[in-house]
Amino acid sequence: MWTYPEEYDVIIMGGGHAGCEAASAAARMGARTLLLTMSLDTIAKMSCNPAIGGIAKGHMVREIDALGGEMAKVTDATGIQFRMLNAAKGPAVWAPRAQADKVAYQFEMRHRLEQIENLQIKQGTIEDLVVENGAIVGLTTKEGVLYRAKTVVISSGTFMRGLLHIGATNYAGGRAGDQPAIGLSASLLKLGFKLGRQKTGTPVRIHKRSIDYSLTEEQPGETGVRFSFDENIEPKLPQVSCHITYTTPETNEIILANIDRSPLYSGKIEGVGTRYCPSIEDKVMRFKDKDRHQVFLEPEGVHTEEVYVNGISSSLPFDVQYAFVKSVPALRNAEITRPGYAIEYDYVTSGQIRPSLETTLVEGLFFAGQINGTSGYEEAAGQGLMAGINAANKVFGKPPLILKRSEAYIGVMIDDLVTKGLDEPYRMFTSRAEHRLLLRQDNADLRLREYGRQIGLVDEKRYAKFLHKKETIEQEMKRLKKTFKQHNGKNASLAQLMCRPECTYLSLQETYPEVIKDHGEEINFQIELNLKYEGYIERQKVEIAKLANLENVAIPNQFDYTSVKGLRTEAKERLMLKKPQTLGQASRISGVSPADISVLMIAQKSRA
Repeated sequence: MWTYPEEYDVIIMGGGHAGCEAASAAARMGARTLLLTMSLDTIAKMSCNPAIGGIAKGHMVREIDALGGEMAKVTDATGIQFRMLNAAKGPAVWAPRAQADKVAYQFEMRHRLEQIENLQIKQGTIEDLVVENGAIVGLTTKEGVLYRAKTVVISSGTFMRGLLHIGATNYAGGRAGDQPAIGLSASLLKLGFKLGRQKTGTPVRIHKRSIDYSLTEEQPGETGVRFSFDENIEPKLPQVSCHITYTTPETNEIILANIDRSPLYSGKIEGVGTRYCPSIEDKVMRFKDKDRHQVFLEPEGVHTEEVYVNGISSSLPFDVQYAFVKSVPALRNAEITRPGYAIEYDYVTSGQIRPSLETTLVEGLFFAGQINGTSGYEEAAGQGLMAGINAANKVFGKPPLILKRSEAYIGVMIDDLVTKGLDEPYRMFTSRAEHRLLLRQDNADLRLREYGRQIGLVDEKRYAKFLHKKETIEQEMKRLKKTFKQHNGKNASLAQLMCRPECTYLSLQETYPEVIKDHGEEINFQIELNLKYEGYIERQKVEIAKLANLENVAIPNQFDYTSVKGLRTEAKERLMLKKPQTLGQASRISGVSPADISVLMIAQKSRA
């Protein structure tokens, strides 16, 4: 085994969406960083749908951008369709979504990473983790190299003992066409980590020329929708439409007639799949009252004719996939370029990471992405960013950055991963956040940009632009509250008028041009929104302040729960497993009751 002559501050293992954000953050913070990936050609590869954002996911992408991450900028540069979902509903659930050019996204992300000082990118497959005295000191690769490091971030995606299924056929792989990572699972088990199995899936891809678009509904994009607060990038690529069609009763019949050939129902797949993104055979079995299901036809890029058939992921045999795809009227002549498949992989079960994403068993070892039981590009990228930040902070002797549930969807996600037991792959939804009116996609910079500046990921120019925006919003809100006008015979402040459903910033600006100033669409929108929802926002802030007392009561890592009288046995077991760092975290652990928290609080005070 040859020892590489350079020691790194941070090594990131895995070049997916988590690994890219981790590597970028750690290196830009000044840590000597190595991104080690099984193939340089698949950095940031979109294994499934080439889309970024969506409900709650779009919120997280904007949070990543506010903190200084990469995903939003790369999406803006390579998007081929942009939309704002839920625009007819309340602002808390508005969510940007983009269809990206699959290959352009990969190249753009890799190019950005290659420009970063302090970051080296190398090809290699991890074989074993090297731990001394309970702390990570490096890793070895199949290529026979020992890389030494002060911290390591594992972002292995679906590669840990990955197993692909198409009907009765199964074979090892991290995804179709790629080799799995075998040694890492064995290494983690040897170190005492508990592993489980999860499953995800992907649908067929078909050739664009074989689709009868006259039998579909066009879904065009929108102008003016972007992810990044920093770079107002106009689309570099041609913009395209997606299309919607539907399965038929014939589709259901074909699937039901062959359900015994599905590895999901024959018992060949052991891993648990996500409830919110089921395969087509799952949909047909679980919703037998429905005679059709939506199918989304989404282009994979502007330089390819492949179309991603969203909504019919499947692990049925290829002949069955061939038949049920052609049962869709718009796809009667479909040319399938790639069959769908399911993939099983190892993940680390709940209770083995801290809020910093550092593991509880090995000091300096961090996990990010699907290894923690999550599913989705955006969830992975959010964790990768935080793991990279905290690995660098650990090297520099700084405290970890831990976002609260009231500050970010990223904070909600990581807190859920730390405190809750997962019985399926974790996906982010707006319903998971208690304070989602505060956690809107449009105000992610106002919530998090200050953190990005403090850790060194937001430069002076971007920070100055942010401060101007923030100060303008605050000053204008105060001014409009003090400026009164006669309206329908009554004297009212412009802030009060703005709260009326029929009034908007633009309409008031047209009525009172001498008073209502134009600060640009972004700032105008923030002023309007904050005034309209000010009462609700203040109410949520009061609720957060009440809960803050529990969040501020720290629990020592070595706290002896067995010695606390009055604490139920189940609560002791759950608390010892999860090792919460605050009473707030303890209160969210399944199996820990409010009475248990009261007992813990008394015990904490008596030992203070």
